[in-house]
Amino acid sequence: MRGSATHSPFTPGHRHPRRAAGPLASAALLLPLLGAAPAQSVPDPAAGRLQHAFATAAAEYHVPQSVLLAVSYIQSRWDWHAGAPSVSGGYGPMHLTDARAAIAATEHLAESAEDARGDGSRAALRPAAEVKVPAEAALPARLKTLAKAARLTGLPADRLRGDPAANVAGGAALLAAAQKELGEPLSADPADWYAAVARFSGADDKATAAAYAGDVYDVLRTGETRTTDDGQLVALAALPRLVPLIAQLTRAGLRTLPTDGIECPSSVSCEAVWAPYAQFGNNDYGNHDLGDRPVSQRIRYIVIHDTEGTWDGVLNLVQDPTYVSWNYTVRSTDGLIAQHVKAKDVAWHAGNWDINARSVGIEHEGFLANPDAWYTEAMYRSSARLVKYLSRRYDIPLDRQHIIGHDNVPGPTTSTIPGMHTDPGPYWDWRHYFQLLGHPFKRTAPRQSGLLTILPDFASNQPVYTGCATKGAPCPAHGSDEVRLYSDHDVNAPLVKDIGMNADPTIDVNDLSSRVSTGQQYAVADRWGDWTAIWYLGQKAWFQNPREAPRAVPAQGAVITPKEGLTSVPVYGRAYPEKEAYPADIPVQSVVPLPYTIPAGQKYVVGDAMPGAYDYSVTFTTDSHRVVTGKDLYYEIQYGHRIAFVRAADVRVESAAH
Repeated sequence: MRGSATHSPFTPGHRHPRRAAGPLASAALLLPLLGAAPAQSVPDPAAGRLQHAFATAAAEYHVPQSVLLAVSYIQSRWDWHAGAPSVSGGYGPMHLTDARAAIAATEHLAESAEDARGDGSRAALRPAAEVKVPAEAALPARLKTLAKAARLTGLPADRLRGDPAANVAGGAALLAAAQKELGEPLSADPADWYAAVARFSGADDKATAAAYAGDVYDVLRTGETRTTDDGQLVALAALPRLVPLIAQLTRAGLRTLPTDGIECPSSVSCEAVWAPYAQFGNNDYGNHDLGDRPVSQRIRYIVIHDTEGTWDGVLNLVQDPTYVSWNYTVRSTDGLIAQHVKAKDVAWHAGNWDINARSVGIEHEGFLANPDAWYTEAMYRSSARLVKYLSRRYDIPLDRQHIIGHDNVPGPTTSTIPGMHTDPGPYWDWRHYFQLLGHPFKRTAPRQSGLLTILPDFASNQPVYTGCATKGAPCPAHGSDEVRLYSDHDVNAPLVKDIGMNADPTIDVNDLSSRVSTGQQYAVADRWGDWTAIWYLGQKAWFQNPREAPRAVPAQGAVITPKEGLTSVPVYGRAYPEKEAYPADIPVQSVVPLPYTIPAGQKYVVGDAMPGAYDYSVTFTTDSHRVVTGKDLYYEIQYGHRIAFVRAADVRVESAAH
């Protein structure tokens, strides 16, 4: 979506609302205040201070230090986030939740013009029913753990939010209280704390609590060492032979989630919150299409979104038949996954019908334009397990040509380009995510390779963005996965222009005109000192790439370039079949290029090859649903920040030159 101070906290970020968006109540449940100033307390960056805080809290509350460290790692990777709350109102290294303190004080409106269904052959989506904001009284216990920590420690809430050491003490007190409530001793053996760790997650069901505890004990077995976002070196020694007492969980008083045919790996917790397939008059229906994938059409993509709303509000929306849909949502606090649409069916989420028909969409509770409303480690890990499961089940490669952000989905036609969404945005940590997927980005070719993978250091790479809270105002300094592109090897040169946007490029957080993202691959066009140029949107685009702090690494792979004798070739936003492929009773979909071209001599990385296909699903009854498959072959390419398609008949494929 386009995240900003003007978006609606209860409109999932990637969708164009099917009603005129109006202001929601300022007490919208759990929405962290965009641009809110962090707590005034500034942590002392002296080496070892946070490690000492863990040791002190562990001793005071009789919690094994290793357990306290591992829980904190799953909560926050030991990061401080300058005292700012997470998307679910969690503060500090222990992610103590205080949702009321994070409720926004201003109204927000949705601003994107994207039609999430992205199918021009159908009428515009009709208005959705009014979204009701849940009452503040509906806050579950998992979203108000900081208040309990304050009672247990005697420390004021402001200190628990603003002082990392106090925050760690609050987490230790909660763990000790959970252990006592379970009737277990305050043992020095980490194996004895399994149920308390599960309860600490805040989950009210066994599966989610067990998945969370499993992550914590995985960290205990492997160990971790990391320098945090405020320069603290924290270490946890490995306990490879540790076997937790998982039988304790039967006494934790947690409910069992109904599975109801969900499609999830056994390593995560997943519940069914199905999107309705319903007809509501005038030949209109929603909020997805029934299909028969992968028999009828291969699933080639997984699209990563952020919700731009909080868990309860977003789940209310996906159950509205007049709204749109996506396949899964992942919760921030504990990584719980809800499935909404079966993988065989086509959800309306990407803004491009061709991509919808070939993809699964996963929403993550979060906000693009609020870098300090951070994504939790529990959510990253749960999402990665889901993606690995889907990758195995549907043979989807684990690379950035197939695991894409909503911001990588192309506009299907020229007129749609400016309105396409931009989530999950520059603060989603693709590098860490692919490490969790087991496919880390790395150098795969000699230094002078003609192809590269974008790979900045997330923490130290902090390009300036504007527009997070107020248009034109700088966003808070924050690590980013994106690298800025210039028209020459000079930071004072103009930014690269995207002609499809019909506007000059800016450094606004939602302006993708001149940005590349971690894991994306491009062909090298030129080099000049510490600068590298790539082929991007039909032009040379330069970025700083010094050897001592590289923002890209050499790679190997295939590229396409126009065939001999062609001065340029067209670029498409969807891979539709040729008109001869359509039977008489299915309307032919036009194959119209975007305003972009690939001039002779330029090269672009190949992500996939596929036949042109069109999923004809424009009626509620499924007897007319068919997938039209053509003979024309297309290549998916990394063209700009977004992917695109070229006809195989127009290009030749070659290996990137070394």
